[in-house]
Amino acid sequence: MSTFNLRTFLTARGGSFYVRLYFGLLLVLGLCCYKDYGVSWDEPADRSNGMVSAKYVAGFVAPGWAGQHFANTPDIHGYLDNDHGVFFEMPLAFIDQIIGIDDSRTYFLMRHFAVFAVFAAGTWALYRIGRVRFNSWRLGLALSTLLVLSPRFFAEAFYNGKDVVFMAFFILGAYTLVRLLQRPSLARAAVHGVATAAAIDVRILGVLLVAFTVGMVGLEILFSSADRTRRLQFAKAFLLFGIVTVIVIIAGWPYLWEAPLDNFLTALENMKRFRWGGLVLYMGAFESALALPWHYAPVWIIITTPIAYIVAFLLGAWAIGYALLRRPLNYLRTFEGRLDVLFMGWFALPIIMVIALNSVIYDGWRHLYFVYPALLLVALRGAWALWQQGRQLRWLQPVAIGAASLASLEVAYTIGRMVQAHPQEQVYFSFLSGEQAARLFERDYWGLSYRQGLEWIAAHDPAPQLNVMAQNDGVIENNLAIIKPEIRARFRVWQPGQWVEAGPTLYFLGAYRTRAEPYTETLGGEIYAVKPFGITALSVLHQW
Repeated sequence: MSTFNLRTFLTARGGSFYVRLYFGLLLVLGLCCYKDYGVSWDEPADRSNGMVSAKYVAGFVAPGWAGQHFANTPDIHGYLDNDHGVFFEMPLAFIDQIIGIDDSRTYFLMRHFAVFAVFAAGTWALYRIGRVRFNSWRLGLALSTLLVLSPRFFAEAFYNGKDVVFMAFFILGAYTLVRLLQRPSLARAAVHGVATAAAIDVRILGVLLVAFTVGMVGLEILFSSADRTRRLQFAKAFLLFGIVTVIVIIAGWPYLWEAPLDNFLTALENMKRFRWGGLVLYMGAFESALALPWHYAPVWIIITTPIAYIVAFLLGAWAIGYALLRRPLNYLRTFEGRLDVLFMGWFALPIIMVIALNSVIYDGWRHLYFVYPALLLVALRGAWALWQQGRQLRWLQPVAIGAASLASLEVAYTIGRMVQAHPQEQVYFSFLSGEQAARLFERDYWGLSYRQGLEWIAAHDPAPQLNVMAQNDGVIENNLAIIKPEIRARFRVWQPGQWVEAGPTLYFLGAYRTRAEPYTETLGGEIYAVKPFGITALSVLHQW
């Protein structure tokens, strides 16, 4: 009787049908969920950024059409956020104007599915990287599943057109780099140049892909068994990569057109010290974004990532570090070893840069989301290393089996929690209780829960006019924009100073971005609360 061999099962070739089925089902999942989410703080501003650049480009190609369709759009010159990358936003702006979308709900639904489609593309690229590194399509799919089953990332994959979109483009850039390292050619170099430029044109921090390309090509030349012909292939490929990258960066970022080098350096400098100096709730205290503790990002990563992923990452980091210290030359002579170095650099270097430069980040660690795929790659490396050691060392077998069982249980538990919290998965904390999370950290800093609160009011109050108010009326307006028009028409938004004028039928919606304590009874009695994962993300109060 033949025995089951896990290694043979995981590394068996084929699986194209299952891979297509997997990503087809992922898109179906997106189609089922994309209508469920509210509109975040940043989305209207991101839409404006795309419109500004689209107007500028259209002014060159079709001035008359631009004047007609962008009459109320600001000019790019003097626009505060003209240095933001618009590789994702600008095409949406053109689609918006060409189709002639009149209703805000239609636009934001289109936008949410577009964000998810980009996320799905990034998930596919991560699968491809995992398949190359572990020589297994099954492990590649397991890797992409870890990303999909990361609650905050799943939610933000529908509305975060900045951080999640950048993460997806960064993964695509990393994948094209891996392909180039596998087999250097002019075609692969050109594709990698386009992917790198696209990431930079979403967010300028994509320049790290250039640094990784330089470093990894250098490692290939130094440690691979490359002959003179292969080194010459790398030299030609790298030259073409540089040319294509520069051309596409400029072409895809209208802000650079008039002064490419000067404007690029300005955008790079602005990125180092972003112009936001607000307060964030961190560890129970309010901290200035201009002077955050060095551990701000690492702590946020730990408390918002499933525990099994963190443990596996630590195992993977230890395995890579041990191999490098024990036999560095032998390890770097293997393609897998050099890829592991890339993954560790991908994860660690941006975090070190943020700490060393005291960069402005806020709302958790969303500005560093693009390092998360590297965390998952190292985590899978750790899990695979533990399983392999368990096969070789009898005493370690129970540990490996036990760890795999516990990890499977946590994944199943996480899926259950995601279903229960939908569509507010963005409030996920891995091991903190609801009380601890509420007291120590920001909760729904995106403002997505306002939609759920507004829809609850509309469903439970038959009045033809529903009076609502929040500390900032903009976040209510954002979420009203995606509610069905007939429901939206019933709402009237009041300013805080108009409380008395509104009368006794006013609802106050209060979220907990920079607030830990409950809202006072002077604002009314709490009649409803949005509580994903047992954490109060939004309170609805009624002034009787």
